[in-house]
Amino acid sequence: MKLDDYRLLGRSGLRVSPLALGPMTFRVGEGSWGSSDEEARAMVDAYLDRGGNFIDTADFYGQLGGSETLLGEILKGRRDPVVISTKYSLTTQPGNPNASGNHRKNMVKSVEDSLRRMQTDYIDLLYLHMWDFRTPADEILRAFDDLVRAGKVLYIGLSDTPAWQASRMQAIAELRGWTQFCALQICYSLVERTVEREMIPMALEMGMGVSPWAPLGQGVLTGKYTRDDLVPGDMNDISSRKAINAMTGKLTARNLDIADVAVGIAQEIGCTPAQLAVAWTLKNPAVCSPVIGVRTPAQLEDNLGALDVAISDEQMARLDEASAVPKVFPIDVLKSPAEAMMFGGVRVQERS
Repeated sequence: MKLDDYRLLGRSGLRVSPLALGPMTFRVGEGSWGSSDEEARAMVDAYLDRGGNFIDTADFYGQLGGSETLLGEILKGRRDPVVISTKYSLTTQPGNPNASGNHRKNMVKSVEDSLRRMQTDYIDLLYLHMWDFRTPADEILRAFDDLVRAGKVLYIGLSDTPAWQASRMQAIAELRGWTQFCALQICYSLVERTVEREMIPMALEMGMGVSPWAPLGQGVLTGKYTRDDLVPGDMNDISSRKAINAMTGKLTARNLDIADVAVGIAQEIGCTPAQLAVAWTLKNPAVCSPVIGVRTPAQLEDNLGALDVAISDEQMARLDEASAVPKVFPIDVLKSPAEAMMFGGVRVQERS
């Protein structure tokens, strides 16, 4: 597989690379975990030179929308071949009640601001960034559709939204003839597989291509952390990736156990643990294009090597055993022996 082996994004005709470049590290502030402008430009250049065309940002990334601003500067004069996805929902003006959330006012204002920052006339793919539990679904859907009809947005997607809301909105859009979602961005990795219960089957059924974020488990799967790092996190400390992982509960004994298995199998294959982690997500048929959130050109080069990694069935089984999550209702009762009661011993092919 190569970056220019393009895939269709969900139930759409949009062609995207099998790995998306995530510029969340662009212009996050001096002395932080972000990339310098020179590193950012080098990464975009290298990604595009290899045939990549899918770059995923958000209005919230970087200081004062800095990720979008820098991306617009870097892509000036070569914007059209690139599929740019961005997101709205998170606050851009703390204290302003209408400068955050999923509602129409914030959506329209966020799009106008994103267009200005990125120096472009249109956004290829606009995601709802996070579900706010307040805005009516029909308001969101109609606002999305209006922006598509106006030509300011071409495709729409959902990120970090409950499966029941995502499937409900997709059905409403289809029935009313409004623009449907073609993409679902969710956290998915060897240390976060709970989305396999509802989110990923829902995406397959409803025509949304899955674009996982944090396929490296926020770096946990690279093997760089040890048991000495298992200390309580400070909820106000975002000075480093390690601090963020401790604060958000990603650094756990269980996750380090999974990382140990991943590191061992990577050694067997002859690849890096990061490459193995990204390659594992691509084995899921629902996954279209994982987002690689790299900080340096060296990290980008390493992550792109995931496209060359072949994982055997036996190795997949060991990774599955190490990272499996408990089943939940109703999935736990809908398999055997329930299948025998439903079909009476007759074999019926499942939908793919």
